[in-house]
Amino acid sequence: MRSLIKLQSLHSNYNSNLLRLRFKKSFRVSQFSSLARSSKPKKQTHDKKAQPETSTTSIGSLFNEITDILGTESFASDKTSSGFSISGETCVGGSEFGARITSCTLTVCRNVEESVLQEKDGFAIEIDVSPVVHEVARIVRAEFGSVSMEERLEKSGFELDSEIVDKVLKRCFKVPHLAMRFFNWVKLRDWFDPTTRVYNTMLYIAGEAKEFRLMEKLEEEMEKASCEKDVKTWTILISSYGKAKLIGKALLIYEKMIKSGREPDAVVYRMMIRSLCAAGKADIAMEFYTEMARKDIRLDLSLYKMLLSCIARSGDSAGVHLVADDMVKVSQILDHIVYGCVVKSFCISGRIRDALEFIRDLKDKDVTFGYEYFETLVKGLCRADRIVDALEIFEIMKRRQLVDGNVYGIIINGYLRRNDTSKALDLFQSMKEVGHCPKASTYTELMQHLFRLKQYEKGCELYNEMLERGVERDSVAITAMVAGHVRANRVSEAWKVFRSMEDKGVWPTWKAYSIFVKELCRISNTDEILKVLNEMRASEILIGDEVIHWVISHLEKKGEIENVEKVKQIQRSCKVSAQGDLSSPDESLEQENNMDLISMSESGMMDCCLLEPLPKAYNERDLQEICRILSLSRDWFLIQEALEKCTVEFTPELVVEVLRNCNTNGYPAFQFFSWVGKQTDYSHTVETYNTAIKLAGRGKDFKHMRNLFYEMRRKGHSITSDTWTIMIMLYGRTGLTEIALNTFGEMKANNCNPSASTYKYLIVSLCGKKGRKVDEAIRLFQEMISAGHIPDKELIETYLACVCEVDKLSDARKCVDSLQKLGFTVPLSHSLYVRSLCRAGRLEEALALADEIGEEKTTLDQSTYGSIFHGLLRKGRVEEALAKMDSMKATGINPTVHVYTSLIVHFLKEKQIQKALETLQKMREEGCEPTIVTYSAFIKGYVNMGNIGEAWNVFYLMKVKGPLPDFRTYSMFISCLCNVGKSEEAVRLIDEMLNSGIVPSTVNFRTVFHGLNREGKQSLARSVMQKKLALIRKRKFLT
Repeated sequence: MRSLIKLQSLHSNYNSNLLRLRFKKSFRVSQFSSLARSSKPKKQTHDKKAQPETSTTSIGSLFNEITDILGTESFASDKTSSGFSISGETCVGGSEFGARITSCTLTVCRNVEESVLQEKDGFAIEIDVSPVVHEVARIVRAEFGSVSMEERLEKSGFELDSEIVDKVLKRCFKVPHLAMRFFNWVKLRDWFDPTTRVYNTMLYIAGEAKEFRLMEKLEEEMEKASCEKDVKTWTILISSYGKAKLIGKALLIYEKMIKSGREPDAVVYRMMIRSLCAAGKADIAMEFYTEMARKDIRLDLSLYKMLLSCIARSGDSAGVHLVADDMVKVSQILDHIVYGCVVKSFCISGRIRDALEFIRDLKDKDVTFGYEYFETLVKGLCRADRIVDALEIFEIMKRRQLVDGNVYGIIINGYLRRNDTSKALDLFQSMKEVGHCPKASTYTELMQHLFRLKQYEKGCELYNEMLERGVERDSVAITAMVAGHVRANRVSEAWKVFRSMEDKGVWPTWKAYSIFVKELCRISNTDEILKVLNEMRASEILIGDEVIHWVISHLEKKGEIENVEKVKQIQRSCKVSAQGDLSSPDESLEQENNMDLISMSESGMMDCCLLEPLPKAYNERDLQEICRILSLSRDWFLIQEALEKCTVEFTPELVVEVLRNCNTNGYPAFQFFSWVGKQTDYSHTVETYNTAIKLAGRGKDFKHMRNLFYEMRRKGHSITSDTWTIMIMLYGRTGLTEIALNTFGEMKANNCNPSASTYKYLIVSLCGKKGRKVDEAIRLFQEMISAGHIPDKELIETYLACVCEVDKLSDARKCVDSLQKLGFTVPLSHSLYVRSLCRAGRLEEALALADEIGEEKTTLDQSTYGSIFHGLLRKGRVEEALAKMDSMKATGINPTVHVYTSLIVHFLKEKQIQKALETLQKMREEGCEPTIVTYSAFIKGYVNMGNIGEAWNVFYLMKVKGPLPDFRTYSMFISCLCNVGKSEEAVRLIDEMLNSGIVPSTVNFRTVFHGLNREGKQSLARSVMQKKLALIRKRKFLT
């Protein structure tokens, strides 16, 4: 264990080598571990190859043998809570230990053992509530004050010892950028000497924020300062990298720990095994487990379960048997518990053959099977889509009177997974006839399925039946009924059901509210959407960005601009309320305590029920498994081997989601798409082809995009307007507007009518900076209107801005007139025109248009206020802009985020940072939450003033508290840094983009490349271009 084979190679390219990694076998297995011997020396050689279980006669005969064993009248069974019954001899002396085991299993994780920052020899939290800690934490956590944090700390006059610094840092763990600033300031004070404890806290904060470069920097600082790493230091490092699934890095840290002379303790070993199992690295986990056994360090039951599941999933059934032997012989866990864990691990992993073989081999032991064993086997068979076999076990259970409503529910779920609703309903009726009461989850799954099939009445009947039978409804069942009512446009009924939650003492969750909102968006009921959002605010439930995005997108498509602002105001007020107590002492102390009691909770994977709801036509765990396999290596043969070993059932919906998750990993995704299309019992659909075409186009692999299109047509799939639109959009976004126009002509020649989306994406592309063709855009916009399509807000604004920029105001006016004929109100159509004129720098024309509107001028002022204000500031007419703000306030219209941000941009451009900060403070006081544009303005302003450190602080504030930086923010920051000679820092942003799943553009790479060359850093410039080429290869089908 003390040395790794080819460790340096692992560090440089560990993703491709992890499956082949092995520790040197320089040690002997201790007498304490049964791993040195096998209790099952029978044929196991096939297990390592993890052969697929799709066959066949062999598994069929095996299953028949098992059903004979289970079905024999002499084979006793018992319905016990354990799932197995054991002989009297086995029970002798075991009851006391069994009780102890039972109490252990009630605890999911051992917080004390797994705590990263607690003391090893019994830990007691000593809470320091001194005024010094409170005051310093308050200074550090205050943001955007007129005086910098460092100045306020200097003026405070505090001399801080390591204990106070440690406690302050712990109270700032939610704002790592501020914690780092404080740490950087305090470590430069002559009176402060950082300790290992302080560094440990900083390492943990950086690890939680996934700032791994910062962790490396802190490590280097510790070494330079001769600050010794203790076991906690190594544990934090291993834990942080392990949780992020950076297994290669975690293994390197482990090796460094060994070389430093520190001996890993039980916490480190367990953390390594947990991380390796979570990442699916069964072979390496077994090496660590073997070393633990040699040192007589044992696992608890929950970690044993996790290890068994991981090994079973890898196909190593021999390993499962060896670990099971240790559980019985070394850890002295009762036989029936171990056997249940083994069967469950095989079934959860979809390894039905291994589960059946294990059952067969148990017939020679003094073990009989009870209810939970049968239930687990039925779940596993249903999950593997072997429902016929599951029904055979079900019949045996019926003969033994072991069937209850839960088992019926499992098989009903199996039918629903296959979309066989009629058989599911037949079985549902049968279970009621024989006297079994269905569970709430069974009712819920059936209702969801019926509502999706638009069988509203049947879904309602099931819900009413639940009420009549007195089945306890949970929030999921009630929410399903709410969604059903909304889809049938019976909103008043939906509210009655929703209110019934509170009557039952069940408070609606964020999920329940979000489903309600989403369904209301589908039926376009704006008033009810606002009602739900206001209820969420009143209930102090934070409205997430995802919900807001649904609502705003819906309202913008309808052209309801005023309601969009109402929704944004609701969201801002929620966020302000949620952040109101950010610096309260109670919360600070809670954060500090949480830092001292960090536990690695179990994922729950081992004990989760195989019976799952049906919101999607694929399993989330299957999706994660396939994505993990595709990210293993660049070597397709290794990936293909892993895919052939896995037992995932591929559906078109699963394939679509896999492709969507491979935005920056096109090469293996396209190989996977080709491979899965050749599998038996699977065929691609129009949707899977469209998703693959979109992925190819995003990677600018237009040759493969076209090949997929031709393949799709060759195989007889219908080429819909969606397919043509995707290709037109992708050509246009890249500036290849001529090809986009040709494709549009080809679409028409193939008798496929363009949709509103087709026109939109083509016109937007023609109006863009790259490949602009204004005359074609005007022609197509008129054609779109003539064809009866109604343009949305995004298209109208883009089109009007373009024609205004090129001085084609007559065409802009025609557009406004046509909008009014389509039903747009006069204020709305004119407001869009005014905004476009302002954006094009044509302020005078905008003001003149606003004056000619007449009696509806007040309504127009409200919607164009921000645009005119911004236009005045751009022209340097500051006094007029401020007068406009005062006049609007006088009429009762408060400044919007747009107005405040425009003012901040102006002050930063004039390098008046104090006024910009005061404006930010004022907008927050009035309930206006800063947007991405606001924060981006501060980043740009700080860089232009030479204050790079503050720019980075704002950037990290966005990453921690939101809104998250988007492509535009990254691009702007990169350009600013390169313009002021800080191109090396811009390289960090390229890496951050890739880590955040945002694809850097060619312009981003080129900007950094030229900047580095200007600064004389040719070597680093070449490395940037290598990154660009590597990304291109990674996203294309052919390399």
